[in-house]
This record gives sequence, C-alpha cells and structure tokens, in this order.
Amino acid sequence: MEGFDETTFGTLNAEDYDALHDPGTTAESVALISELAGHGRILELAIGTGRMALPLVALGHDVSGIEGSPLMVEKLRAKPGGQAIEVVIGDFADVAIDGPFDHVFLVFNTFFNLLSQEAQVRCCANVAQRLTEGGTFLVETFVPDHSGFADGQRVQTKRLDMTKVWLEAALHDPVRQLLEFQRIRITQDGVRMVPLPMRYAWPSEMDLMARLAGLSLRDRWGGWDRRPFDASSKMHVSVYQK
Repeated sequence: MEGFDETTFGTLNAEDYDALHDPGTTAESVALISELAGHGRILELAIGTGRMALPLVALGHDVSGIEGSPLMVEKLRAKPGGQAIEVVIGDFADVAIDGPFDHVFLVFNTFFNLLSQEAQVRCCANVAQRLTEGGTFLVETFVPDHSGFADGQRVQTKRLDMTKVWLEAALHDPVRQLLEFQRIRITQDGVRMVPLPMRYAWPSEMDLMARLAGLSLRDRWGGWDRRPFDASSKMHVSVYQK
C-alpha cells in the first residue's frame, strides 16, 4: 500500500487501539515473558500504548521500547507509569537504541508489519547485535493460512448488529507474501476505512532469518500456554537465542 509507513498504523489506530485490539492473552503473554526474561534488561519492539510493557514494569522488570508512532507513545505516556519507560521513536527494524539487552520481544503479529523480507532480515540482525550472549528474542505471529481466499481475495464480516457492520477486505500476493487489508467500519455516523498491509513469513523462513543473524531456535509453542506447535496451530510463540 503506497504511503503506508511506520507512523501510519498509529495515526489510524492510536485513539481506540486499546479498546479494539485486545487479543485476550495479555496476562498469559506477560507471565511467560516475565519468566523468560528473569532479572535481565528487556526491550519491546513496537511498544505501542504499553499493553505489555506496563504490566512487566509493574512486576519489577527494566523495560525499554521502540515505537514508530508518536501518537501511540502519547497514549503510553498518559498511563500510570508510562512516563518512566525509555522509548525511542523510530523504525523497529533498525533497533536504534543503546544495548545490550537480555531479552527482546515482538508480539501480536507485528513482525509482519515489516513489509519486505529485507526489512525482516535486518530486524533480526539488529536484534542480535543488541542482545547479550545467551540473550533471547521472542516473536509471536500467526501461521499463514490462505484457505479463505479465492482468486487472491477475501471479504469477511467482522462485526454486525443493529447499528453497525464491520467488513474486512483482503488481497493476497503470494509472490511477495503480502496481505493487504482494508477494514471498513460502517456505522450510523458514516464510513471509516483502516488499511493494513502485512508481509507474512512461514515459521521455517523466520528460523532462517534468525540463523543468518546468529540466533538459533530454542523453543516454539502453539500458544502462550506452551501447548505443542503442530500442523493444526494457528499461531506460534518462538524463542530464539544468541
């Protein structure tokens, strides 16, 4: 999508992000990351409004973040404890923050917001440079599934009631591994469109990116509850180690 950059998502979503983008797994994900990180220094890529970072700080962790959208950081800063978190504004693929860190994480499919393989490889390489020896990089993403597409396109009804209908239209480019979404919210107040492009990667491709950066797969689960990852898994939580 032409013109979509690291600031666009926040511009479109910051105002209602917390209300509309709750995955329902925050407690489980915070608990697992807290356990993995131990007493080490933590970096969250795409820290957003602090959904993950603030609970981790409340548990006593030292957390820093990178975020592309100043508007998302404004929401973080407005929350109790948000002013105390170090946040760098910028492209999280650059990881342009002073290290080292013992644990870096990137959740909620955000790795796929990097829209080229080159950017995803660069992110892994820069994470590795800022990790301590033995440090870990945790990534949560969906497993690509194109079963709902026909002729490279799909339209789904996401919400519907007496006053609104939310639709999601998507195009799939298998050569670039690119999904382009347009989320259309029709209410009594009018129509709002919220676009989102994503460049998906298969778990095996992500493993190769990590290996090129000097990271090796240590753990992979099919959910935050550490269920086994198998052919039926819809998502994965993967931990790479330097």
